[in-house]
Amino acid sequence: MSEMITADLVDLDLSADTKEAAARALAERMVSKGRVTDLDGFLADVAAREAQMPTGLDGGIGIPHCRSEHVTEPTLAFGRSAAGIDFGAPDGPADLIFLIAAPAGADDAHLTILSSLARQLMNAEFTDALRSVGDAEGAADLIRGNEPAVAAQVAAAAPVQSGSTEDSAAAPAGAASAEAAADTTAPAPAVTVEDGPAQPGGTRPFRIVAVTSCPTGIAHTYMAAEALENAGRENADIEVVVEPQGSAGFNRLDPAVIAAADGVIFAHDVPVREKDRFAGKPTVDVGVKAGINRPAELIAEVRAKAERGEVTAAAKPGGTPVERAGEPGEHYGTKLRKWLMSGVSYMVPFVAAGGLLIALGFAIGGYQINEAKPVMEHFDWGQVDSWGALLFQIGGVAFNFLIPVLAGYIAYGMADRPGLVPGFVGGMIAFNINAGFLGGLVAGLLAGTVVMGIQRIKIPPVLRGIMPVVVIPLISSIVVGFLMFVVIGKPIAEAQKAMTDWLSGLSGTNAVLLGVLLGLMMCFDLGGPVNKVAYAFATGGIAVQDPSSSAMKIMAAVMAAGMVPPLGMALATTIRKKLFTTAERENGKAAWVLGASFISEGAIPFAAADPLRVIPASMAGGAVTGALTMAFGSTLRAPHGGIWVTFLIGKPFLYLLAIAVGTAVTAGLVIALKGMRKTKPEAEPATPAAASTTKEPVAA
Repeated sequence: MSEMITADLVDLDLSADTKEAAARALAERMVSKGRVTDLDGFLADVAAREAQMPTGLDGGIGIPHCRSEHVTEPTLAFGRSAAGIDFGAPDGPADLIFLIAAPAGADDAHLTILSSLARQLMNAEFTDALRSVGDAEGAADLIRGNEPAVAAQVAAAAPVQSGSTEDSAAAPAGAASAEAAADTTAPAPAVTVEDGPAQPGGTRPFRIVAVTSCPTGIAHTYMAAEALENAGRENADIEVVVEPQGSAGFNRLDPAVIAAADGVIFAHDVPVREKDRFAGKPTVDVGVKAGINRPAELIAEVRAKAERGEVTAAAKPGGTPVERAGEPGEHYGTKLRKWLMSGVSYMVPFVAAGGLLIALGFAIGGYQINEAKPVMEHFDWGQVDSWGALLFQIGGVAFNFLIPVLAGYIAYGMADRPGLVPGFVGGMIAFNINAGFLGGLVAGLLAGTVVMGIQRIKIPPVLRGIMPVVVIPLISSIVVGFLMFVVIGKPIAEAQKAMTDWLSGLSGTNAVLLGVLLGLMMCFDLGGPVNKVAYAFATGGIAVQDPSSSAMKIMAAVMAAGMVPPLGMALATTIRKKLFTTAERENGKAAWVLGASFISEGAIPFAAADPLRVIPASMAGGAVTGALTMAFGSTLRAPHGGIWVTFLIGKPFLYLLAIAVGTAVTAGLVIALKGMRKTKPEAEPATPAAASTTKEPVAA
């Protein structure tokens, strides 16, 4: 971290009393150093990340972090708070705060900083030294690993044992570089299957392999790995090798190391990837925080299971990506939803890129740009219309992938990679015969079903090697192609045309009611499955080069309604500050930007704290906005962008009016609902628990 933190980025007397104020104080130091170009924009990105999950860790630590286009280079700022600041950790406020910033798209740098820091924070000497250091330069040296005394203490406290990963030995003191720390699964120790199982007489150490993972795949993942490795080092007859499955992916343990292991520990909050590799061994399966807080107990538990001969059953072969990501015994309806959402999630980026390119093409070249000659035949570098035609035609190419990608990745979710070829083939046929979005859904499900059926057939061993490469793609493509071209393709195309004609004919009351329904769906779970269904319905309608007016009205209503919840919360916190905590008022500032950018998740912190008031108020405002947008006849070709694509919206002033009215409805309703509850007067003494965070009344 030699260039990531300097003394100017350290505040040993951080006076902020909220996590938002702490982030602002540390971010201002980044701005002064030229590391951040837009303070408010960067803080909005920090708030958006914080809304996903609190960044407080046990032991008095807060690590707010984000990737942002306003960051010029990977940067770490550190603050020390005497009073403590609530970052959502179960054990209370944090006194050590690390603000981590990485440039947009710099996943490796972002995760490198976080994983390296997380491992250091598991060392008591490191955190104790940060709490006692007397000057900013000394703190920066500690974090960079340039303080010899502390480095010596840490090295003495954590001697390297065989069986530990290479980066773990050095990471606690920060002596290793950030790049080395990011290599979270360095080559495993030389272990061979021939060594045989551990014997009671202690002929060789008891070998444990472990997997750690958490929802964000960053801090807790690596802290659990470090804790387990440290616990293994404390026992001369224990070897622990860990595979952290972080956001940047993971390096698989050597199969020979897994085969030679005597026990397995899973410390995870998300499904373990490729879990079947560890089948047939004594296994302890716990949450990731158990790996951090009681690693020695887990080691003792897995050893006891091994002595009793308890092993996990072998996994069933052929698990699909969706099955590997789910829970055992899921109902078919749950799997079906996941299969469909798998295809939609891969399709949406094509919709966003293609839709914005086409919309920009119209904005630059005018509404006749769809009649322009192909740019391969005519392109004038100095002519604006040529650039408009270029953007329009690139967007059109992106749109041509929508249905094949949808179908291909639905089949992939069902049958893994063998489903891709028939899925893409069926999707392209649906595109060619104008079966549209509905045809893509059917083609994907059909392709996945056919491949799963073929995979159930018993195949002679001599043919198994060519099955996934030749036989399955060939046979499944023939079957899917025949069914789509000859049997079901035409009825689906006719049904798609009928639905399109029905949407095109919507007017008056029917259109308004549809707007109400879409608005309610967009605001019900703020980015959850119901929200995504409405969004997929809207984007599917504009996923053609020449969408109908009704399809563009639906897209406008969906985006407008999705902007209302965070904007409504932001307005409410501005008008009636006393009804909200200090933290909520700070979140409200970020919600202005998030709502304006069509990020419904900006209202999640409010909904999580007070769902019975915030969600109904949000749904009411969203329904009003959806209805007004449809009634006004506003249209939108772009699938995302919020107010930043207003110039691409039909009837933009009425569109903004609909958003403003819905925002006012949400703000007014949430204020009324919160005002009805009984609250203590502000002058009343706060309880000890509340005094550590805020003196404002907290939402019930």
